[in-house]
Amino acid sequence: MFIAYVVVTVVTVVVCAVVAVADFARAEFVLANSAEVGVPRSWLPLLGALKAAGAVGLLLGLLGVRLLGIAAAVGLVLFFAGALGFHVRRRVFYNIAFPGGYFALAIASLVLACCSE
Repeated sequence: MFIAYVVVTVVTVVVCAVVAVADFARAEFVLANSAEVGVPRSWLPLLGALKAAGAVGLLLGLLGVRLLGIAAAVGLVLFFAGALGFHVRRRVFYNIAFPGGYFALAIASLVLACCSE
């Protein structure tokens, strides 16, 4: 179980870090998707910071600060649930797999963090 926790959490950390960097860099795909789902450009630095904070928290959880890792996983689950909500509200389903995948990784990280020791 511990190996699954480490692997899934490392993947989640990398994915969240990459997407946070894309938010900070205002990558073209980020700008296009944000406009399509109704997220103002002014929110991108905050959204990037939240994803980066989640990635750092998960990493610290792996390094022994277990409660912080769990809190970060909860935060990412809520964050990506909100992202899915924005997609559903605006009926943008063709690329909903991306926030859905991030959401699934966050849930898996949370469950494994709570179940492994």
